[in-house]
Amino acid sequence: MKVDNDLFGTVEAKDLSKTYKTKEKIGIFKSREKKIRALDKVSFKVQKGEIFGLLGPNGAGKTTLIKILTTLLLPDNGTAKVNGFDIIKQPDDVKATIGVMLTGERSLYWKLTGRENLEYFAALYHMPTKIAQERIKYLVDLLGMEEFIDRLVETYSTGQKMILAFGKALLNDAPIIFLDEPTITMDPRKAREIRELILRINKEEKKTIFITTHLMYEADMLCNRVAIIDRGKIMAIGPPDELKKKIPHKGSIEVECISDAVDAAVEEIRGLANIDKVAVDFGASVKDTTRIKILTNEPREILPKVLEILIKHNISINYVNPSEPTLEDVFIHYTGRTLAEDTREGV
Repeated sequence: MKVDNDLFGTVEAKDLSKTYKTKEKIGIFKSREKKIRALDKVSFKVQKGEIFGLLGPNGAGKTTLIKILTTLLLPDNGTAKVNGFDIIKQPDDVKATIGVMLTGERSLYWKLTGRENLEYFAALYHMPTKIAQERIKYLVDLLGMEEFIDRLVETYSTGQKMILAFGKALLNDAPIIFLDEPTITMDPRKAREIRELILRINKEEKKTIFITTHLMYEADMLCNRVAIIDRGKIMAIGPPDELKKKIPHKGSIEVECISDAVDAAVEEIRGLANIDKVAVDFGASVKDTTRIKILTNEPREILPKVLEILIKHNISINYVNPSEPTLEDVFIHYTGRTLAEDTREGV
C-alpha cells in the first residue's frame, strides 16, 4: 500500500452514476423492465478533517453513494478516490483505511457477544491482540457499552445494535469514517450523545467524517459543509449558513393542520404575493395531519393572510411556527418538496 499522507482523510468523486434495473407490473401477469437512476453524474470533494454531510430524503441516492465510496457497489460510470486510493482499482486499500456504519447494519454476528464481534473484526483488520484489546476497551468506555457488551447481540435492542455498529466503524482508527443515517433508530437521548461524540471525534482525533442524513437539524449541527442531494443529483454544496443565505427569502412559515382537503387552500396560498415556494407534507408527524411549509421574503406580512385562508377553508390548525431559514428551506427552494417526502420508487 503506497500512502500519500496529503490525501489521507480526503474523498474526491467525479461524475459518479448508478442505474438499477427493476420490474414494474403492467397487468396481472405482465411486467416490464424499468430503470431507476440512483445517481446522476455526482461530483464533489471532501477535505481532510471536515464533517461532510449528504442531506436528502429517503430515495435521494445517499446510501447508493456511500456504498460506492466504500467499495460495496460499483458505479456504472465515473470515478472516485478515498484516502487517495481508487475505489475500483484499489478497493482493498480503500477498505483498509476507512470505518463504515451503514443503515440497518447487518454485518454484526448475532450469535456472538458485542465484545466477540469487535474482536473478530479487529482480527480481520490484522490488529495485534494487545492493541485490539486496548482499542475495544476505549470504545466500550467511549460509547457506554459496559452494560451490554458481553451479552449476545441477538438480545440487543435496535439502538444497542446501532451503537455497537458505530463502535465497529471506529475500531480500526481510520482517517475517514462513513456514517449512513447513524441516529435513525436511536431514542432522542442516545442520538444526541452520538452527535456529540461525532463532534468530539472529529475535533480531538482529527477524523474526516462523511455522514448521510435526512434530518435537517442533524446536518446543521454537525456539518462543516453539506451537499443537498435529490433524485441522484447534487443540487447545492456549501457550509450550512452560506446555503441558507443564498436562498431568496428571509424566513419560512410552518403550519401543521388537520384536513382531508388542503389542496384548494394551498393553491390559494401559492397565489399570494412574495411567496417563494410552498411545499406540502401529508401525514407529517401524526396520522391524518398535513404540514405546509411556506418560504417567503415577508413572513410577518404573509402569516395573517395564510391563517385567513386556512380558516376560510375550515382547516383545523395544530400549530404555526414562523422561523429563520433552515436547511430544509434550502432543499424546498431547489426541489419544491420537503425532506420528509419519500422519493423511493414504488412507495
